[in-house]
Amino acid sequence: AWRLGAAATPINPVFTPNEAEYQIDDAGASLVVKSSPDAPDGGRRSLLVDELRSAPSGGEQLRPATSSRDLALLIYTSGSTGRPKGVMLNHSNVAAMAGSMSQALTVTERDHCLLVLPLFHVNAICVSFLATMMGGGQLTILGRFQPVEFLDAIERLRPTYFSAVPTIYSYLASLPATVERNTSSVRFAICGAAPASKELIRETEERFGFPLIEGYGLTEGTCASTANPVNGPRKPGTVGVALPGQEVAVMGADGRLLPPGERGEVVIQGANVMQGYLNREDATAEALGDGWLHTGDVGVLDEDGYLTLVDRIKDMIIRGGENIYPKEIETVLHTHDAVLDAAVVGAPHPTYGEVPVAYVALHPERSATEEELCALC
Repeated sequence: AWRLGAAATPINPVFTPNEAEYQIDDAGASLVVKSSPDAPDGGRRSLLVDELRSAPSGGEQLRPATSSRDLALLIYTSGSTGRPKGVMLNHSNVAAMAGSMSQALTVTERDHCLLVLPLFHVNAICVSFLATMMGGGQLTILGRFQPVEFLDAIERLRPTYFSAVPTIYSYLASLPATVERNTSSVRFAICGAAPASKELIRETEERFGFPLIEGYGLTEGTCASTANPVNGPRKPGTVGVALPGQEVAVMGADGRLLPPGERGEVVIQGANVMQGYLNREDATAEALGDGWLHTGDVGVLDEDGYLTLVDRIKDMIIRGGENIYPKEIETVLHTHDAVLDAAVVGAPHPTYGEVPVAYVALHPERSATEEELCALC
């Protein structure tokens, strides 16, 4: 797509047809590449993966006709209300993010990244793939995550680093003590997308022998904005310091930047910050209007610039690194004629971090079972 001068919008393969077709339509896609004939395409022109050419056609070689300002990625994300929004990332954003990560992680041609995160995530695209390529390293992509198979792959392939979400580390740390594999090739692993406890970080490091680097960011910042240093002091419980080329600050309700130790909204500046939300001028102005990217997260910076996340302003549930939007679940529950009202909140979970829990008020003259409502969702 980039060689053609086109943008790409990756779609979660487990989306329902309604979710997938919303993204296809909202993005204004001109072509949908899909894995099977019955996969949703929104009525657009489509190509099956198996129909794509795998060898040169003999025609003239295509030359990229893109500028740094051209749209590269349209990644869909959402807050607590409404439908997901398309985050517009141009080639300059993507290059800045990949370069920032490659520099922070000190990636060289001697590095080998093992990629297990889903490829519709900007994390997989920018941190594992592009940062590794910019550093001259090697990338291996696994088709799925299964704890023992993943450790087998580390022992067999000898990667030097990988990126994952807390849920994956929870699965690995909870494996029986009899499951032992050689993980000595891994010089560090990255943990992001959702908060990780100090206990999980400690258990993972003690069991597998590599440092776990916790970081923080969001799609609107092309993935990552802070990380604990690979070759510097790491502070468990924090998400580290600002990545190269970025400024991370804490802002008060009055728009004033706060000193270390004071709690406020985390805001970000840098070449990695998105161009805006597709066809959402109001949402773009709200997020970027004063020149800072407003994250909706509450945090505190210490004297050394390490960020600790305190809370989220936005009412979003993060289950195993995946964003879940309460409003969308509530909307589905309201389609049942027995549901008078519904509210969805996040509840702590030892493996997934958070899981959604629905509180439902039924119409006094109608009935519904828990199983019935779960099946509806």
